[in-house]
Amino acid sequence: MNVFKQATVFVRANLWILPLAAVVIWILFRFLDPAPPRTVGMMTGIESGGYHQFGLKLKERLASEGLTLELYPSRGSVDNLHRLTDGSGEVQLGLIQSGTTSLLERQQLRRLRGLAALYHEPLWLFQRGDTDIRRLTDLYDLRVSVGTEGSGTWSVVRSLFGQVGNQRALELLETGTWQASGSNASVRGLLEGELDAAFLVLPVGNNLLNALISEPEVRLVNLAQTEALASRLSFLEHIVLPEGLLDLSGNVPPEDSALLSPVATLVANDAFHPALTSLVLEASREVLREGNLLDAPNAFPAAVPMELELTGEAEYYHREGVPFLQRYLPFWIASIADRYVVLLIPFIVIMLPLLRSMGPIYTWRMRARVFKWYEHLRRVDRLIINGQIKGVIDREIAGLHDLEGDLSRVEVPLSYAHELYSLHLHVRYMISRLEAMRAPPDQQDAAHS
Repeated sequence: MNVFKQATVFVRANLWILPLAAVVIWILFRFLDPAPPRTVGMMTGIESGGYHQFGLKLKERLASEGLTLELYPSRGSVDNLHRLTDGSGEVQLGLIQSGTTSLLERQQLRRLRGLAALYHEPLWLFQRGDTDIRRLTDLYDLRVSVGTEGSGTWSVVRSLFGQVGNQRALELLETGTWQASGSNASVRGLLEGELDAAFLVLPVGNNLLNALISEPEVRLVNLAQTEALASRLSFLEHIVLPEGLLDLSGNVPPEDSALLSPVATLVANDAFHPALTSLVLEASREVLREGNLLDAPNAFPAAVPMELELTGEAEYYHREGVPFLQRYLPFWIASIADRYVVLLIPFIVIMLPLLRSMGPIYTWRMRARVFKWYEHLRRVDRLIINGQIKGVIDREIAGLHDLEGDLSRVEVPLSYAHELYSLHLHVRYMISRLEAMRAPPDQQDAAHS
């Protein structure tokens, strides 16, 4: 048998591995994550607010990478949290203020993971010029706006007074004695003298913040105990606002002022494809690269402060940066490569022992082509031993001659030829033995002698 024929026999003997490999590939594809989608939905906030403005910049940046970001305006963080956890899967990303996840139930929280802290959005406490507020307890007898109930501002204020431990403040919040007003209404109330003080959560540069800064009858409160409060509430950071930072010509604030600051946080639900994490975070880094008055350039996105557990992909990005392949290849090509590398590893693990078994199985198949004929010889041998051969000698001899003819047409590789020739000898031996038994007794004696 020449080399080509040997190769053909080897391949034919191991064709079983092809459907098995196909089944393995199908199973791996079945349980492997699908390719990342080209469209993602994100909850932002009111269209004039900082969340939506960030979303617009992120959308433009992601569009250049081939990912469409659909923005869904809302009333704020609480709306975003409920929309992300409603199970519809219509949106996968959302912007929330740190400190608001305490409003969710445990089952809702399980659906959310953190991606990054994006920028500080301080809690501002402004007062009319004829008041003198230093501590939270100074607000009890004043007309105060604390944000709409369930809003990010309301949630932070509630947490602050919860730390103070005075039941009176919580009663003022719960009974509605303090005004539950949105940012626009709060600013208007301060400017028109209808409020003594107002809490506002706004990013630096916001138009409402600028309106308050430029009003001589309104002053920023330099609140005491901010470091202690930030130490007790992990979602807040203590920030010192340098003198004149907001307005140099007007010297606003007139002295270094302490602030408590939540952070705008990018979160994802369980419908978000994890492969998109690095793409979204890198685009966010580009949007936030220059920083602002409070945030240094390249300080965000960051892993802290973070209420929610980070996804594994987000944790890797904050620790190592962009995945290796994405540093040299376009995202979509790198994503495909990553997925197939993940597929290749278990495929090799499963197929390697199967491939190793091809040689032994081939050996067994080749030997089986020879050994199956030995069953014929064993049957004849048992007939002889049991004394049942005399009536069927002629038939068995004819059968063995037919077997010789069949063996002459069997082809095996040279490495197995000795087993074929051994079988030829054994068949010839059995024919000779039966022919000797068929001869007259005197000829049998002559044959034995």
